[in-house]
Amino acid sequence: MKLRKTTRRRFIALLLVGTPVVLVADVFWIEPHWLKTRVIRLCTGKPTLRVAHFTDLHYKGDKKFTLRLVARINRLEPDVVCFTGDLIDEPVHLPEALELLGQIKAPLYGVPGNHDFWGQTNFDLIRDAFASTGGRWLMDERVRTADGNTTIHGAAARPPTFEPNPETKNILLMHYPDWVEQVCTGKFDLILAGHSHGGQVRLPFVGPVIQTFHAGKYVRGLYPTSAGPLYVGSGVGWFYTRARFNCRPEIALIEL
Repeated sequence: MKLRKTTRRRFIALLLVGTPVVLVADVFWIEPHWLKTRVIRLCTGKPTLRVAHFTDLHYKGDKKFTLRLVARINRLEPDVVCFTGDLIDEPVHLPEALELLGQIKAPLYGVPGNHDFWGQTNFDLIRDAFASTGGRWLMDERVRTADGNTTIHGAAARPPTFEPNPETKNILLMHYPDWVEQVCTGKFDLILAGHSHGGQVRLPFVGPVIQTFHAGKYVRGLYPTSAGPLYVGSGVGWFYTRARFNCRPEIALIEL
């Protein structure tokens, strides 16, 4: 009987000590690198366009993780890849980030985020790198894809004022999710945004710990809006601290 009580006490003690250790390991070492893929179908029949979306890379030199990200995107074999801002925090990391993203085997389209502006990023270098994939770095402009079937609109420094192209599918890229409330020019087939990191740390029954400006109620996932379906990605990088909980870095594959 005495041995049984000792064993139970040891178990409780190990549980009390071990649970915080496991939790800390998950938050700081496991989940920030535990990349997931989310598939969203917005069509009823066979999809005619497959869009891979990632956002908020915040590249800081983690080459191994970024190579896994690129490899995952390539395995999905999307028709286009869309990025919605915050490529880097410091200019010193830009050349390597572009070298890695240049290995994406689909046209890469993107817009800048607030950190790209704050970091005085060389947008000409990014434009060349994205163009080398067959895509485009969009600075408040739009472009038609090579097959002519899709128009991609990119809002960079101001809320979007584009009108959807009636001859094609229309995808709107922007960094700030709450800009969707200022779209009054028509309905898009898909709107993509980032910035919020999905909250980065999400507590059960509480929700996101980190609240970002220009996110509003659009923190993570798919939202129906008057301007079209808005998808806000959780991001693949991190800011402030390398911590994620209940909010894994993600790539979204959206089928239209």
